[in-house]
Amino acid sequence: MRRDNRWLAHSRMVFVGVLALFTSVAAMAHPHGWIDINVRIITDDEGRATGLHQTWQMDPFYSLVVFDELNRVEGATLDEGLDQLGGEIRNNLASQGYFTHVRVDGVPQPLGEVSEYTAMQRDGRLTFIFILPLADTPSLGGRTLEYQVYDPTYYLEVVHAAEDEKPLDDALVLRGMPECELAVLPADPDPERVLAASRLDVDESGEPGLGRYFAETGQVVCP
Repeated sequence: MRRDNRWLAHSRMVFVGVLALFTSVAAMAHPHGWIDINVRIITDDEGRATGLHQTWQMDPFYSLVVFDELNRVEGATLDEGLDQLGGEIRNNLASQGYFTHVRVDGVPQPLGEVSEYTAMQRDGRLTFIFILPLADTPSLGGRTLEYQVYDPTYYLEVVHAAEDEKPLDDALVLRGMPECELAVLPADPDPERVLAASRLDVDESGEPGLGRYFAETGQVVCP
């Protein structure tokens, strides 16, 4: 099978900030695309958090471009291209901590390496699903787990799946521990940072870690 590296380049565009993909879009301010996410907190029989099952759906424009490129690859099916693309996405995210930051009672949690992942077409959108292990498997009893998922450059906005600006029921899920309270807390960025982001052109970068100021927070509070 002959491999065409064009679609590999497209995956890098999203996850390491190569900007050519969105330059045809009229909008000039950051962000220039978005990802809708659903997160399921994985626990074991002892009530310890072992990982985050994440589903990312890329915005329709980016998805359309990627599918078009994959369909043009000679000698490969779309599914084969998506399989290869999933590995490329995983590798790019690994170097950036999978865009994910987890705290338990305010203490940052070390993350493991992603070995379970897949890329697929779902509802016409490029969808990347993976399990991000928590290295220390913290107990949730009497504790608060919080996480944020964001592109540090804020080139892409990462938000929980929502309808009418309200998170969907499956945007954040924890099964087997019904006593825990779940919430998706909206971002509350300083107006000066909002203004600074609005002034960034497609080929400009903001301050390091700009994306964290615009990140939603998933919160799990267990008694």
